[in-house]
Amino acid sequence: MTHAGDAVARLVRDEGTRVLATLVRVTGSVDLAQDAVQDAVVRALETWPRDGVPDNPRGWLLVAARRRAVDVVRREAKRFGKEADAMPAFDPFPDPVSVRDDLLRLVFTCCHPALSVDAQVALALRTLGGLSTAEVARGLLVPEATMAKRLTRAKQKIAQARIPYRVPPAEELPSRLSGVASTVYLIFNEGYTGRVSLIEEAVRLARLLASLMPDEPTALGLLALVLLQDARRAARFSAGVPVLLAEQDRSAWDFALIKEGVALVGVGLRRTPSVPNPYVVQAAIAACHDLAPSYSETNWDAVISWYDVLLSVQDTPVVRLNRAAAVAERDGPSAALELVDALAGLDDYPWWHASRAELLHRLGSRSASDALERAVETGLPAAHVAHLRARIQNENPGGSVRGFAESG
Repeated sequence: MTHAGDAVARLVRDEGTRVLATLVRVTGSVDLAQDAVQDAVVRALETWPRDGVPDNPRGWLLVAARRRAVDVVRREAKRFGKEADAMPAFDPFPDPVSVRDDLLRLVFTCCHPALSVDAQVALALRTLGGLSTAEVARGLLVPEATMAKRLTRAKQKIAQARIPYRVPPAEELPSRLSGVASTVYLIFNEGYTGRVSLIEEAVRLARLLASLMPDEPTALGLLALVLLQDARRAARFSAGVPVLLAEQDRSAWDFALIKEGVALVGVGLRRTPSVPNPYVVQAAIAACHDLAPSYSETNWDAVISWYDVLLSVQDTPVVRLNRAAAVAERDGPSAALELVDALAGLDDYPWWHASRAELLHRLGSRSASDALERAVETGLPAAHVAHLRARIQNENPGGSVRGFAESG
């Protein structure tokens, strides 16, 4: 790829969501903004190799996308015999605070209570997270065709109901919090497989949400959870290959983030004395891992107990799968495999197949390779595939317990 092509790729990867969010604020239309940004990217690929990369690439893209959106609005207005007013002017070089506000507005627009929570999360992941329809479908455990229809219906409903692009007033925030929190965490999880820009976006949004709703346990728990998991980022990959939690260099962990996350867990627990909050409980599980001096010193009794608490408020197959991974460390692979095989509804979930491959390998079963191939078919990230395949092919089964790959 040329220097100009590299610049466009970096811009789209690192700044594309922010450019889109600003343009949605200006146009009031997600579809129009997406089309305009895509057109501006094509123009950049055509002109930058000839004219050079501009001094402010993001500003260039914003201006080009806005001009394209104005042209579309004027053309459509003439088509229907209407007068078209120019869209409001905006600062093409917004300060960081206003950019983050644009992102937050976009999340809240997608997570309007007029939409089902599933539709809210899907739309926000597709729009804000920049995930493909297939990636959104995989994250929400539904077929891709079903997800495509769900996204189309959600955007149509926003347009028909004239849902405004804004952060709602304080009294409306709680009704949208569930969808917003789910969206931010799923964006974080997608980034956790190696897309660092998504991790940073999710952490920034979690901080914004906690500052907007400082008394909400969900907002506090979400921020604690992403901080405690992000604290391990520097040790999670080596030369692009995932490093299991059991083998990570804990001295590379970010202990400032761990301290902040643990403190937030404490606040969240004090504010939920009767009914556990799912995000606070998940953060407590992450804290058990982060506070252990070594993998062998992890308090698996505590981890499993917290999973039992989580199941009391969020009994899902994925939670039970994660609990089974902890059972494997405490009680062995046979006990865990029995739990994993009893789960229903995860046949298209790559981490279920990867967990089975890991457990079957530990038990010395030749079926481990078949389980791994099914994980590949259902979308296990390439780095994790290579790691697990190397283990199954090169290591003696039934050896030392090595831990599971982190799925988020």
